[in-house]
Amino acid sequence: MAFDAGPGWMGLLTAAAWAPWLVIGLPAGAWVDRQPARRVMVASDLVAAAVLASVPLAWALGRLTLLHVVLAALGNGACTVFFRAAYPALVRRVAPQAQQEQAFARLFGTESAMQVAGPGVGGLLAQLGSAALGLAVDAASFLVSAVCLARLRLPPAPPADTLPVAPLRTRIREGVDYIRGDRLLRFFTVLGGVSNFGLTGYGALLVLFLVRELHLAPAAVGAVMATGSIGGFLGAAVATRVSARLGSARALVWLQVLAGPTALLLPLATRGAGLALFVLGQLLVGTAVVAGNVIRGAWRNRYVPESMVARQVTTAQVVNLGTMPLAGLAAGWLGTAVGLRPTIALMAAIHAVACLAMLWGPLRGQRDLPERAGQPTGRWNSGSSATPRNRIPT
Repeated sequence: MAFDAGPGWMGLLTAAAWAPWLVIGLPAGAWVDRQPARRVMVASDLVAAAVLASVPLAWALGRLTLLHVVLAALGNGACTVFFRAAYPALVRRVAPQAQQEQAFARLFGTESAMQVAGPGVGGLLAQLGSAALGLAVDAASFLVSAVCLARLRLPPAPPADTLPVAPLRTRIREGVDYIRGDRLLRFFTVLGGVSNFGLTGYGALLVLFLVRELHLAPAAVGAVMATGSIGGFLGAAVATRVSARLGSARALVWLQVLAGPTALLLPLATRGAGLALFVLGQLLVGTAVVAGNVIRGAWRNRYVPESMVARQVTTAQVVNLGTMPLAGLAAGWLGTAVGLRPTIALMAAIHAVACLAMLWGPLRGQRDLPERAGQPTGRWNSGSSATPRNRIPT
């Protein structure tokens, strides 16, 4: 069964994958902060595998619809919320603080390596059989992840807290206040939301652009799209060295500057030799974005108190990733109204402007990102006071 999905459906599908951050992001972070990280991650993997496996099963029975695919994306997105909220706490237990940046580099490098293989394999499977077969392989990968996590050897867990636990609403509010009260976290959160709006907006239409405007076959589309993931792999590989050489703050600024304007190469691509512009843009954006994510992710894990890890992740990502479903819907509407190329150009420009804002942000003139030590204690064992100490002056 095949679908001739246009920009509207592609935008809706992208929106469904990220909408759970807007709906359940805040309560999920507050809840995960009180749960064993590995248990949450394994459960998320198992549910995601079942959700994705329903798509090839429905296809085999001849009952697959576009609505089913959108709902599967929604369910998988919900699992991603819980998984991403939990994994920073697991990294803290596995890797010593001095090795956090290397640990995040390996995580992002592994993810990017899989993304290199994923689009190419997915395009090949779509050409040889069907896209539903690719989702069956994806579902199996979640089962492999669950098994690996279950078999992971961890150091002994710290003793359980005995203080009364604050109500869920209180813990949610503390997570929001924590991000809002810290100048750096607040800046990164807003900047990430605007940048991701642009990235997701043009990303939702790239496959259609390659097929309809550049007339590439499915296997070629997979190969071309993989260049962004190759860039991500390179970014993870060089992030720690760039950070050590330039300083973490300076490296983050210039990586963002590189990640922005290079996205404008994508809508300039044409058939034939002009495809090189698309490949170069994908490669440079992927390299700079992932390298910046490695540096920023490792810094957050050092900077934020352990009891606030999941809440600050989900609070920030409600904004960072919550703009993505809006971007998917906007891109789908604009792509239908004005065309694929103009919409991709507009979304790439939004991303570029957000990245260039780093030149005037709070890291200007700094070599390294600041460290953070300690946290106040309060009546409730809720993880943190409402606002962090040692704030950077506003």
